[in-house]
Amino acid sequence: MTPLSHARQIVDTMLGYLGFTVKIDELEGPEGPTLQLHTEDSQLLIGRRGATMEDIQYLVNRILQRHIPQAPRIRVDIEYFRSIREDKMVEQAREMGERVRATGQSQTLDPMNSYYRRLIHNVFVNDPEVQSVSLDGGDSRFKRILLKKRG
Repeated sequence: MTPLSHARQIVDTMLGYLGFTVKIDELEGPEGPTLQLHTEDSQLLIGRRGATMEDIQYLVNRILQRHIPQAPRIRVDIEYFRSIREDKMVEQAREMGERVRATGQSQTLDPMNSYYRRLIHNVFVNDPEVQSVSLDGGDSRFKRILLKKRG
């Protein structure tokens, strides 16, 4: 059994015990192995700003790592919420980068976790004029991204 199939079984069992009926697709993409969940109760499983979905992903990976220590990290997405959110964040960062290029003034994005900060940093990693910098916003898990012209 592959780690992705094992993760699928974990999600199916966990959500089944909670009373959810889900269809689960196993995907291998550029972001790595992903379980795409489809259900009529998607808003309940996604939660506010994806918080419940993040918790499900965390639990699945913890259980999977206990059973298969060398297993890769599995992404959990529900009704393409994560994919759409990431695309929107990248597009917003590019637009802000263009504003920085045009005005020369820094722009600040909302606080985000390390995964999303890395996603935004990767947008500007090869950009000669604009860079992203993480600033401490008080909570070590959530920081702000500052886009600014390079000196």
